[in-house]
Amino acid sequence: MSLADRIAAARRANAGPGTSGSAASAPAPTAQTDTRLADEGLPAGDHTVPAPVSPEAAAQAAARAAAAVAGKRRADVPSDTRGTGRSSGAPAHAAPAAPVVATRAGTTPSGSHGTGNGTGNGTGNGTSNGAGTDAGSATRRIASLQQQDRIEELKSSVHVQLLKQMGPHLYDSDMDQNELDQEVRKVLADVLSSQDRPLSSSDRARVTQEISDDILGYGPIEPYLRDPDVSEVMVNGHASIWLEKSGKLVPATAHFSDEAHLRRTIDKIVSRIGRRVDESSPMVDARLPDGSRVNAVVPPLAVDGSALTIRKFATDPLTVDDLISFGSLSPQTADFLDACVRGRLNVIVSGSTGAGKTTTLNVLSSFIPDDERIVTIEDAAELQLKQDHVVRLESRPSNIEGKGAVSIRDLVKNSLRMRPDRIIVGEVRDASALDMLQAMNTGHDGSICTLHSNGPRDTLSRMETMVLMAGMDLPVRAIREQVASAVDLIVHQTRFKDGSRRITHITEVERMEGDVITLQDIFVWDGSAGFDAEGRALGRLRSTGLRPKFLEKMAYANVTVDPMLFATDKL
Repeated sequence: MSLADRIAAARRANAGPGTSGSAASAPAPTAQTDTRLADEGLPAGDHTVPAPVSPEAAAQAAARAAAAVAGKRRADVPSDTRGTGRSSGAPAHAAPAAPVVATRAGTTPSGSHGTGNGTGNGTGNGTSNGAGTDAGSATRRIASLQQQDRIEELKSSVHVQLLKQMGPHLYDSDMDQNELDQEVRKVLADVLSSQDRPLSSSDRARVTQEISDDILGYGPIEPYLRDPDVSEVMVNGHASIWLEKSGKLVPATAHFSDEAHLRRTIDKIVSRIGRRVDESSPMVDARLPDGSRVNAVVPPLAVDGSALTIRKFATDPLTVDDLISFGSLSPQTADFLDACVRGRLNVIVSGSTGAGKTTTLNVLSSFIPDDERIVTIEDAAELQLKQDHVVRLESRPSNIEGKGAVSIRDLVKNSLRMRPDRIIVGEVRDASALDMLQAMNTGHDGSICTLHSNGPRDTLSRMETMVLMAGMDLPVRAIREQVASAVDLIVHQTRFKDGSRRITHITEVERMEGDVITLQDIFVWDGSAGFDAEGRALGRLRSTGLRPKFLEKMAYANVTVDPMLFATDKL
């Protein structure tokens, strides 16, 4: 007899007479059957009859099945399914133990119903609520976009009607800016009231402001130009605007409608000072009426769309007290620089891009006495001097024919024939350095200029290089002697990682020793304190304890300095 026949015979004998051989109705094997199977070489548990299942195990199985499918479909628990594993949302074949439990126990345990029903309802409702939240959020986003599109269409329509009604009055040079602003707003209100599209008061105010900014100002960047906390506005194509706030770069929410909108704004800025920007002249330096510096680059040089950079200047220029409150310099250093300017020393303000050189130059210029004639020379007029006797000169690029250019060097040469007491050059960046040195060495003491460099020693190296750009075959030693004779003081400024701008070196230019110009630091930035928890620099400007040798030159101008300013424990 085979092994299968012996197992079948054992089951029939165990079931007793009068019963069928159906495996479905056979009760579970007893201990006697297990012993007989073990005698025949089989393990006691190696049979096909399912093991008894407790009510608690059945409930847990139903709960696990419900959790497995809860994320796939919503649980739907009808009232007539209690007592089965289907109340949890599981398929019918997922809980085969339930009929065995009913046959052996006779009743469905309450724990099975509670667990299965609770799991199905909880999971299904959670999924339903999450889906409903996502759907509501998407609906709100779509509604917001539709509302924005409607406002943009309304703006375009109102803008066109406003231009038709006002026409040439928008460019009437005889009309005051305030009168023009009032006229535009009046006509704009009339045009909006005639629209058949309902507008809330907030939307009406928004449309009015944005159209006014487009016509009277510079479009979407106009609010940032009015914001005193914004120091720089950078446009990288019509859809990307970045701001500098507190020395940190942050993205702006506004944007231009398209490239043509951005180009119109750039043309409006540069045309007011008689300059142009197009494919034949795709780069331009300009300024706003308040003196803010503007640089624009348009395609084909700007690959991803026109780039516009505006460095703002405060309507009310910063004073020396402001720089002291910002920590850019100390009160003792401010007193020393005041004496140096009044003592007619030649000063170079150096630093990297965005370090605050022009602001420091403005502050130093404020120390010039009111009875002196000042000539300022710049690429784009930015300096805001408060003295009465000031002559402002500005360089000019070539016209469309490539003619008519007037460089900084030409203006420096011309300024020598204008009887200046002081010559202030906004930035020396080319061969004009030679003419500036000549001016300083020919009786025009007290001149001030700015220069890009990484430190006081690099300032002298750059000055030498720019003198060589003049094309004259001068020996390096002769250039250095000119620099050592002309320049008295270097004020170097640095922009730190936290966005703060600090004066880090006040250095005296002494004399030539061999082929090297000797420098002597008078005040130096002490950064040993490191940074605070927010990354702000904790250092300060300290005296080195050395007295400058140009004090005698200052004495000829009847200017004296308190020797205690140079005491190391004073700061």
